[in-house]
Amino acid sequence: MERLRIACIGAGSAIGARSSGFFEVINQLHDMFDQFAIMDINEEHARAAAAAYDIPEVYTDLDDLFTRGKPDAIVRLTPTDSAFAVCMAAAEAGCHVLSEIPIAFSLARADAIMGRCAEQGVRFEVAENVWTWPRERLKQMIVQQGLIGDITHCRLKYPCGAYHGFSAIRKLVGAEAERVLGWDGAVPVVNMLSYGGEPMAETMWDGGLIKFPGHVHCIFEMPPKRPVWRHAWDVEGTRGFIGAVAGVVDSAKGHRHGEALVLDDPETLQQLTDDFEAGADSRERHFPIEWTYGERGGRRVLECVRVNTDPPVVWENPYAKYGICEDDAVSKASYLESLYRAVVEGKPLIYGGENARRDMELWIAIRESAWRGNVWVDLPLTETTGVEQAMHEEFERRYGCDPLGDVDKQLRVVYDRTPVMWTVAGWL
Repeated sequence: MERLRIACIGAGSAIGARSSGFFEVINQLHDMFDQFAIMDINEEHARAAAAAYDIPEVYTDLDDLFTRGKPDAIVRLTPTDSAFAVCMAAAEAGCHVLSEIPIAFSLARADAIMGRCAEQGVRFEVAENVWTWPRERLKQMIVQQGLIGDITHCRLKYPCGAYHGFSAIRKLVGAEAERVLGWDGAVPVVNMLSYGGEPMAETMWDGGLIKFPGHVHCIFEMPPKRPVWRHAWDVEGTRGFIGAVAGVVDSAKGHRHGEALVLDDPETLQQLTDDFEAGADSRERHFPIEWTYGERGGRRVLECVRVNTDPPVVWENPYAKYGICEDDAVSKASYLESLYRAVVEGKPLIYGGENARRDMELWIAIRESAWRGNVWVDLPLTETTGVEQAMHEEFERRYGCDPLGDVDKQLRVVYDRTPVMWTVAGWL
């Protein structure tokens, strides 16, 4: 089996950070990748990661990595504001790219990256993790098999990085949004720090109504951020729903509030057509999402996720043989394999830049609707929005670079951990 030489760009500030998860999973996918190098402008961070994950080569200069190291592919793990410059440089060097989320803070930047990758003949994948989580893959199978009937309604709460939630909802609905209506605001906070560690005086929130084809709508909320951030979403259909249900055992987390498939019971419904309220508890059949674990090489490994309908619906973990089982580890493996299969076997990417772009487009459109005075905004967007222009201006003010050009200059910038998205819109 051919292996690709792969290098990660961005070591993270500490072992155990999100970057470390990629280093570990790449090593576990040993038959696909040779993780030969890591690059970071902070040599101390790079060498610490190299030592921890047995990565033989360390670089502190991107040009040096491309000219001497000659990777087949790179994983971009650098700060959000650097995504454009790093991905554009990698494409120019002929490297295939797996980029961490989000794809970019504006659609113009996303389009430029995708365009350059296409011109250079390299594959560009974006590691949107949420829709690839095991339970989400199972939920998609449930919907695709028609168990909850036709989708009618969705609710989504995502306090941080709502493009994650949009990816999950889009996959479950199986269609693209037609228009959005948005609203936003801000509330004061005390004793809270921003993503970059700065004291916060207020925190932003937003929400919206997303219209999909037909009668399907999704109610979205990014609530004000608090020290504990929780996300949740559910999808209703004509025959049942999938979502969080109190009293359902979540075997993966050990508490009695987990996600379940809930189906209308046709026999009970037949008996209770004149007494809906009285039969509300008994007219439904609950199928908890169950997690089955095994042991491989002395490690506890997720084998499958299932609901015990008749017949059962089962998502089997294709990465169990590698010892990969946690949600985000499965996601990272999914995208690394996606890039590998695309490069080596010519297969389609499982998500790609276009899907990641649509996730960001939804969020941009919702905030644009709010900024325009709460009016409907049609999709797809056909021009640069005021929200994007504000982020472009903040980028130029902060870094002294044209956000859509000056790639060489952008590569010399030391980027803030707090992205311009946070400053302008309270987004990560």
